[in-house]
Amino acid sequence: MINIYDTANQLEREIRQLPEYSAVQEAFTNVQNNEEAKGIYSAYTAVQNEMHQKMMSGAMPTPEDQAKLQEVGQKVEANEIIRELLTAEQKFSGLVQEINTIIMKPIQEIYEGRK
Repeated sequence: MINIYDTANQLEREIRQLPEYSAVQEAFTNVQNNEEAKGIYSAYTAVQNEMHQKMMSGAMPTPEDQAKLQEVGQKVEANEIIRELLTAEQKFSGLVQEINTIIMKPIQEIYEGRK
């Protein structure tokens, strides 16, 4: 009998060996080791979380919120160390999306009437 959790745990171990994972890990370490990048990245994630919480509660971002997001976004774009992290995250995210598509294929086929 197949234990799906064993398969999932094996996938997790293999993901940790991928160059895309290593790139995110290295880029994040670089951000953490640079005080300027670390501060900007921290502000960026805080603003993102704040916006997300507002939207989840049904509130729309205010013009002040949008200005804050734009300001921190410009700082992120100007910082090469953070840009490298975001690029690495984007590549890794694409890989995860491809894996998710494969995992969800049986369910998709049910709704499409295929087996």
